[in-house]
Amino acid sequence: MKLSDPRILAALPELGVERIGGTSLAERTSLGIGGITDLLLIRRHSALPDLIVLLRGASVAYKFLGGGTNLLVRDGELPWVVLQLAHQEPDMRLEGNYAHVDAAADLGRTVTFCAKNDLGGMEGLIGVPGTVGGALRMNAGAYGMQIGSYVRRVELYRAAEARIETLRQNHISFEYRHTSFAPDDIMLAVKLELPSKPYREILQGIRVCNEKRRSSQPLNQKSAGCIFKNPPGGSAGRMIDELGLKGFSVGDARVSDRHANFFVNVGRATSADMLSLIAQIHERVHAAYGVELENEVILWTE
Repeated sequence: MKLSDPRILAALPELGVERIGGTSLAERTSLGIGGITDLLLIRRHSALPDLIVLLRGASVAYKFLGGGTNLLVRDGELPWVVLQLAHQEPDMRLEGNYAHVDAAADLGRTVTFCAKNDLGGMEGLIGVPGTVGGALRMNAGAYGMQIGSYVRRVELYRAAEARIETLRQNHISFEYRHTSFAPDDIMLAVKLELPSKPYREILQGIRVCNEKRRSSQPLNQKSAGCIFKNPPGGSAGRMIDELGLKGFSVGDARVSDRHANFFVNVGRATSADMLSLIAQIHERVHAAYGVELENEVILWTE
C-alpha cells in the first residue's frame, strides 16, 4: 500500500515518523519472502497512539513488524502499511538484577549484554533471532527456558484502549509459545529480573547452546525458525523426519535436510510455495499420526 492521504503525510514528520516508500518485506524478513508496501519507522514511542488514531481515521490498514524472523508474508503489493519501532538509545540499562530493555533491541545482543554484567538465565536464547518484543509476544524459549519466566513488567500500546499501558507479571499469562497479549498489542519495553551468575559460567552455557544450534539447524539458509509448535509430549520435527520428508519441496520452498521443522527458501520461493509446503506437511503428519500441528510461524497471507 502506498500512503497518499495528505493529512497523514503532513503529520508524519511532526510525530517523528519516517516513511520509507516501496519497502520490500522480502528484504526485512529472515525467510526472504514478502511483498511491497510503505513502512513507517516510529522514532518516538509516545507518538504511537496518535499515529494509529490517524491511520484508523483515514481507514488505512496496518500491521506491526518486529524483527521479521518468525513471519511469512504474502507476495505482491500489500494491502496494508507496516509500522516498525526504531531502536531507542540506549536500548537497555541495568538496575541491580533488573534489566530494562527496549522492545526493538536485538534479542541476542540483549542476552550478551546481560551476561557480561553477570546476569544469566537466558543463555538458551542467544541464538534465537529477532527482537525482544517478538520474543515477548511468542514467549520465546529454548533448551528448557523461556523468556516469560523473567518478565516482571511490560510496557505496551493497547489498541483496544488506544493508549500506552504498563502490565505487571501477574496480569500476563505465559505459556508454551503463547501469551495473553492481544493480537494488536504492540510491545514497547520490558523489565526483566535475572539471576546473578558469573560471566564465565554463562559463557559456557552460551557455547553449549550455540554448538547445539550449529549442529542441528540450517543457520546459513533463509528460514523463519520452527514452522510448527511441538504437540504435547511430541516433536513436530521428529514426526516430519520419520515420514522421510527432509528435502521435500514445493518450488524453492524446502523442508531442511538438517532440521525437519525448519522450512527454508533455497532460491526464490514465493509465499504460495511456502504455504503449499506447510499445508502438505501438515496433512501428511495428520494422516500418519492423527496429530493436528499448529503453526508457530506467523502468517501475513490474507
